[in-house]
Amino acid sequence: MANDTALFLGQFLRNPAAIGALAPSSRHLAAAVCAPVPEKGEPIVVELGPGTGPFTAEIQHRLSGRGHHLAVELNERMARLLAERFPAVDVANEDATRLGKLLADRGLRMADVVVSGLPWAAFPDQLQRDLLDAVTGAMSPGAAFTTFSYIHAIPLSSARRFRALLAERFEEVVPGRTVWRNTPPAFVFHARRPR
Repeated sequence: MANDTALFLGQFLRNPAAIGALAPSSRHLAAAVCAPVPEKGEPIVVELGPGTGPFTAEIQHRLSGRGHHLAVELNERMARLLAERFPAVDVANEDATRLGKLLADRGLRMADVVVSGLPWAAFPDQLQRDLLDAVTGAMSPGAAFTTFSYIHAIPLSSARRFRALLAERFEEVVPGRTVWRNTPPAFVFHARRPR
């Protein structure tokens, strides 16, 4: 998807801290990040920072028309593209720190799964905390949260701080295997049971 890569790169160059990546995630990373989306029932799935939609496509495939999929994208251009590309998805061009209000405005109960494509290592401490407060506040007790980190970000202090915050905010945090078939390679965090 050359057009997606060009859009991503252009938006990254305009605001690298908000976009956090040079290109969209691969289908291999999407499969790993979206693994907690249930195969049955009517789950409420929240996607944060969907960008051009690689995780969105995987979530839609797994849901097969079930449940409610809310995608929260701060970048207006990407939100428009996402809404056009995935008409079945409830796309909100909003700040993810407002997640609780976004769910309440739609009459939705708490999320069963939160999938994040946000660039956590690019965020300052307070924004990481505010976003995780919004995530944990919007999750049901048995809900799952998944996100990823690029392997080159491991030594960054902001990435180490984020991993510590995950352990502080969730009873269980399990790092997944490295997804080498992504540019750049990345690994997934699976977190459950918000504290």
